Amino acid sequence: MSQRRLATESVEDKEVPMKTPSKSRAALAVALAAALSAGACSGAGGGDEGEGGSITIATVANPQMQDIEQLSEVFEEETGIDVQFVVLPENELRDKVTQDIATGSGQYDIVTIGTYETPIWAENGWLAPLDDYASDPDYDVDDLLPPVREALTYEDGLYAVPFYGESSFLMYRTDLFEAAGVTMPANPTWQEVADLAAQLHDPENDVAGICLRGLAGWGEVLAPLNTVINTFGGRWYDEDWNAQLTSPETKAAVQFYVDLVSRYGEPGAPNAGFSECLTATSQGNAAMWVDATVAASILEDPNSSDAAGKMAYVPAPVVETDSSGWLWAWSLAIPESSQSKDAAWEFMAWATGKDYMHLVGEELGWTRVPPGSRASTYEIPEYAEAAAAFAPQTLEAIEAVDVTQPGLYEQNWTGVQYITIPEFQDLGTRVAQEISAAIAGNQTVDEALEKAQGYAEEVAESGGYKDQ
Repeated sequence: MSQRRLATESVEDKEVPMKTPSKSRAALAVALAAALSAGACSGAGGGDEGEGGSITIATVANPQMQDIEQLSEVFEEETGIDVQFVVLPENELRDKVTQDIATGSGQYDIVTIGTYETPIWAENGWLAPLDDYASDPDYDVDDLLPPVREALTYEDGLYAVPFYGESSFLMYRTDLFEAAGVTMPANPTWQEVADLAAQLHDPENDVAGICLRGLAGWGEVLAPLNTVINTFGGRWYDEDWNAQLTSPETKAAVQFYVDLVSRYGEPGAPNAGFSECLTATSQGNAAMWVDATVAASILEDPNSSDAAGKMAYVPAPVVETDSSGWLWAWSLAIPESSQSKDAAWEFMAWATGKDYMHLVGEELGWTRVPPGSRASTYEIPEYAEAAAAFAPQTLEAIEAVDVTQPGLYEQNWTGVQYITIPEFQDLGTRVAQEISAAIAGNQTVDEALEKAQGYAEEVAESGGYKDQ
């Protein structure tokens, strides 16, 4: 392979226009760029040098993106474009990409971002618009699943294309359930899940009743926890941007989550994220796991998972709401600072196109085809057969998400497991650190939420959200 990996760390993750003040967001962008400029690297983007050029992609260290790195040799041979990968854990990826793109350093020609960053960065002018590229009939942009496509759109313009899309659901080991003589309800409540976890928890045999993220990070522990808060009737802010992290409903949700993972969760829960729960579930060390629907494609891969053929999937647990899944899409975007936009799009079109789905299926196995991005994927006979255990549930979960009101109340923002304001990247991380500390037993939930409430109130005031 001619591509080389520039950096590697350990493996580990329906929007509408936002209702946040443009002045606040623009001011934050300027401040962020100024704050980061001193430490930013000088431009290291590939440029269109050589016969086919060279591009650098910053991406997350998860199995699907490792697949694309493995298969990119096919793209290089077809195009003559050299692809260099910077592969990082989720939290580190966000930090490095935000720094680079906010300062316009041009280190990357393609960045892997999600539904949270895309509309914010598009408004700031940090991303290149993709409509002209994506209008190519061969790309078939209309084949992208509508909720995911809308989440990557800002003011009717497309600014990122999905590598895969996801919601969340409950995954469980049928063999462990059968051995324990228990049954999973078709639409479980969180209390039912807690009761099952208590019955299935068997630490003497290295089996946790449930695996839940506890790792600090707004995209780690807060992803599942925010869905719990929503379905319990809690929320981050009310309609007047008054922080609600110490409300009775929010407290009840967080206390429930912390108690559940502390009593019946995986060992080392404060340091466990997506990757750790994936490993535990696939190896039979966790009876249940509530997380991203994309995990099913890995769990059902017999080449890498002991759980293949032993899993079943039901909707995410609820309390007061009818559904409780999130919406996310790991996606590819071109920084405005890239000097190789045409080559970057050529790779993005290849990596998110219909032919790539067939390439993955034929070379790596049909269960590993990236889910939740294209409608046509679900019409491939081989994929429909291989993914029969989870494909319908994945689509149902994505279609059930209401990003404008995932809980009991209307929101001033869009999003389920995050708030689409620029400050949330820092706010969410700080709150997540307090929750993770509570899971570790270093403080009580009340102490964690008192601090979190203060952080949230500070953001509402300094960001000017209460002045709307």
